[in-house]
Amino acid sequence: MEHKDTPVIRLAQQPEADALLGRSPLAALVGMLLDQQVPMEWAFSGPWTIAGRLGAEDLDAHAIAAYDPEAFAALLSEKPAVHRYPGSMATRVQQLCAYLVEHYGGDAAAVWADAGTGAELLERLKELPGFGEQKAQIFLALLGKRFGVRPKGWREAAGGYGPDGVYRSAADITGPESLAKVRAHKQEMKAAAKAEKAGKPTKAERA
Repeated sequence: MEHKDTPVIRLAQQPEADALLGRSPLAALVGMLLDQQVPMEWAFSGPWTIAGRLGAEDLDAHAIAAYDPEAFAALLSEKPAVHRYPGSMATRVQQLCAYLVEHYGGDAAAVWADAGTGAELLERLKELPGFGEQKAQIFLALLGKRFGVRPKGWREAAGGYGPDGVYRSAADITGPESLAKVRAHKQEMKAAAKAEKAGKPTKAERA
């Protein structure tokens, strides 16, 4: 399995935040966890913001898991808030860190370091608190495309997010242009889902 030493990440679209994502496996995981119901750059800037408010240069799973929950929620709620729902996301971040401490000694990279296949890695990611099938597949694609973590069959395990040349998720972002393409794709998907929903008969019509 090949490993890039210093992957160039452009998810947060700010140098310091992206540098943290590139060097910190936990920051990358937390950024992925936060990536829902907010713009992608906001989500992936979160780890850098959290680290700064903790007075640290990186995130520490042990420290976050042991942090007072109310104080940690307040930390994420400070203006500018880390997420649209800072309280609930603070709980999720702590749950993720507690899981990593219990199962991986607090080492986020251990989740994928010795995964033998893409399918095995996908299962490990799906076991993480806050990671459903889709989020796990996107992060698996991100690991393969941007971090050089490529166990056998990783593209297949990542599903529609695995192929090269697509602009479907955070895994495909290398700068502002690709970010715009991914955002356009997401908007198309939302519009299609909305249209499909609108086209279905209501319960009253079926009755």
